[in-house]
Amino acid sequence: MDLFRSHVLICGGTGCSSSGSAELIRLFEENIAKAGLDKEVKVVRTGCFGLCEMGPIVIVYPEGAFYSRIRPENVEEIVNEHLLKGRIVRRLLCSEAVEDQNTIKSLDEVDFYKKQKRVALRNCGVIDPEKIDEYIAFDGYRALGKVLTEMTPQEVIDVIKASGLRGRGGAGFPTGTKWQFAKNAVGDKKYVCCNADEGDPGAFMDRSVLEGDPHAVIEAMAIAAYAIGSDQGYIYVRAEYPIAVKRLQIAIGQAREYGLLGKNIFGTDFSFDLDIRLGAGAFVCGEETALMNSIEGKRGEPRPRPPFPAHKGLFDKPTILNNVETYANVAQIILKGADWFASMGTEKSKGTKVFALGGKINNTGLVEIPMGTTLREIIYDIGGGIPKGKKFKAAQTGGPSGGCIPASCLDVSIDYDSLIAIGSMMGSGGMIVMDEDNCMVDIARFFLDFTVDESCGKCPPCRIGTRRMLEILERIVEGKGEDGDIEKLETLAKNIKATALCGLGQTAPNPVLSTLKYFRDEYEAHIYEKRCPAGHCKKLLRYTIDPAACKGCSLCSKVCPVGAISGELRKTYTIDASKCIKCGACMEKCRFNAISRK
Repeated sequence: MDLFRSHVLICGGTGCSSSGSAELIRLFEENIAKAGLDKEVKVVRTGCFGLCEMGPIVIVYPEGAFYSRIRPENVEEIVNEHLLKGRIVRRLLCSEAVEDQNTIKSLDEVDFYKKQKRVALRNCGVIDPEKIDEYIAFDGYRALGKVLTEMTPQEVIDVIKASGLRGRGGAGFPTGTKWQFAKNAVGDKKYVCCNADEGDPGAFMDRSVLEGDPHAVIEAMAIAAYAIGSDQGYIYVRAEYPIAVKRLQIAIGQAREYGLLGKNIFGTDFSFDLDIRLGAGAFVCGEETALMNSIEGKRGEPRPRPPFPAHKGLFDKPTILNNVETYANVAQIILKGADWFASMGTEKSKGTKVFALGGKINNTGLVEIPMGTTLREIIYDIGGGIPKGKKFKAAQTGGPSGGCIPASCLDVSIDYDSLIAIGSMMGSGGMIVMDEDNCMVDIARFFLDFTVDESCGKCPPCRIGTRRMLEILERIVEGKGEDGDIEKLETLAKNIKATALCGLGQTAPNPVLSTLKYFRDEYEAHIYEKRCPAGHCKKLLRYTIDPAACKGCSLCSKVCPVGAISGELRKTYTIDASKCIKCGACMEKCRFNAISRK
């Protein structure tokens, strides 16, 4: 076995890869060899470290030096100074990782990581996801060996039940209960499926787990198969995740080569194998029955329930379906026990939850927090607050199926029941942050536009009802709202929630209902005052020049593309509202803050 004095860990997730981390890996390897250090220093391509805002990220161990936003021109300096001479290049360190002139912080001391608890993400940013030996070195496949040689299928299910693990993909159904239903179901064939069809805008939790720790999902699916009596599984992953798909393919091949998939695993009579099915990016295929239709080669449309998949699922056989993050917890629960997992979180929401933190936030990235952590802690302690000192306005959780949480609820506990109580939901884990410049009416329109576009069209409430709601919202943001529009939206939303065929249709009105609940005044301002309080909706904007502040420099007139600004040099200029196209060029150019937007 080769031993190295230093390891250079470089993020190979989608975010850092798009910023050129593959080139960094090549340059590090070249410069390390050039310096004669290739027998002493190893470069490791890992999954996502989480702090995507600071990418590409490079961490050098054993020092734990956390380099951020590294560029190709920085590589030679790090190799020659740090790896060759032992002098950390402090100016390239992540600012959050610097304690003082002589001390650097360890990762768990950095504010972004301090309040996190990495369970599902435990190996992301730690191991090379394309090398099964590294997964095995971190207790990989020990849990599978344990259940096959020491536990009965029912004992496995009992542990998952006792842990309190709930599905991380949407409504939070108890995982152990779902497995129990499938185990008890009568069938000559049973299936285990993984939902990796992550389709929420701004969500990348499942993608990051697959890119950084694919064997965790494979091992968990094998454990689930043993528990319910299945010998075949399918991972349904969207084709837009090429890195995740590639690493899954490599991991499945390695597991088969090691005898961890296939016949007589660990010398027992248990056999199980996995296949990948690529999704074409249809949002509705995140719904379990639509996903199963798609695997079968049919149109991705939901089926009426009952019967539920645990009794009649894939190919009309008993089937369990969990998402990537749910599976990522399973092996750790088996190894460390139900009590260990249940000790984290709240009474009804055990364990941790991964969120993709995006939008108007300083620390964009992937976070994993114990259930019960408050929204305020996520936004300010982990996320680093709102850029440019702007005020926090709302956070959207649960994607198009979720709701907007206002500033008055910043101290809400992030758990299943608390979010539902305030009109939002956990969903798969997207969290989009908004500031004072976001119009909540337009936010509702954005998410409903996405839902309308992604509707499979099978049931009229979703196909027609959401379209009617979108038409009303579009009129409102264009300044054509009418008295009674709010009531129409509420009536349509209520009917859609009560009659849509699947969970996606039933939750489609949530962004509208939550913004009506907490930001009704913005709807009323749009409709009755023809004004957008956030100054966002273009058709409702009005640019004016303050005569007292205008110096008559003429710059605004020169940049106006439609000649809407007139006046004489060194005298007050005016804007003709009938000509103004509200592009904002004049406001950007004015050096005296004389132009305002209302």
